[in-house]
Amino acid sequence: MQKILHCSDFDGTLTTADTLLLFIRFAHGTAFFIVGFLLHLPLLVLMKFHLYSNSKMKQRIFSFFFRGMSEEKFNALCHDFARQHQHLLRRQGIDTLLKALERGEEVLIVSASIDRWVSPFFSSHPCLQVIGTQIEVREGRITGRFSSPNCYGAEKVNRINATIPNRNHYYIIAYGDSRGDKEMLDYADERYYRPFQS
Repeated sequence: MQKILHCSDFDGTLTTADTLLLFIRFAHGTAFFIVGFLLHLPLLVLMKFHLYSNSKMKQRIFSFFFRGMSEEKFNALCHDFARQHQHLLRRQGIDTLLKALERGEEVLIVSASIDRWVSPFFSSHPCLQVIGTQIEVREGRITGRFSSPNCYGAEKVNRINATIPNRNHYYIIAYGDSRGDKEMLDYADERYYRPFQS
């Protein structure tokens, strides 16, 4: 008998807003947030026209705002952010996933966001696993680089496969709301391409 595995995107699907932008603003304040994005505006325009990759843009933005920050401070910001932004979670989505856990089914949150600020949103649900983009840390400082590929598009499927022992042993139900979820949704046995209700 196949195990049931729920794989859900985070930003937009389980939340009412993009947490990358909110986390940067939370960590640095509105003024520096605006300055940082104005400095990157030409590349952001190129990205919108698919002339500059989403993954490269994301790493440049992340590096600009967080390179050199101590790992301790970053982790504290991640936990504070999650604690103060629980209101972003879509209630229907959380209820759906918690009911799946109660039935003994498995749940993965598969997010392009940095796993360190996504995981604390689910700290009271240890059976729920978060897969996200991982950051590089050296000598206790954030380098500004990612230590894993951006968990977007086909990489979501790669990360799911790295987590489960055998795809054939699972019936996968996937939830997503954007282009970055397409490959995960196509990979699933059952799929829902829309945000959960708030």
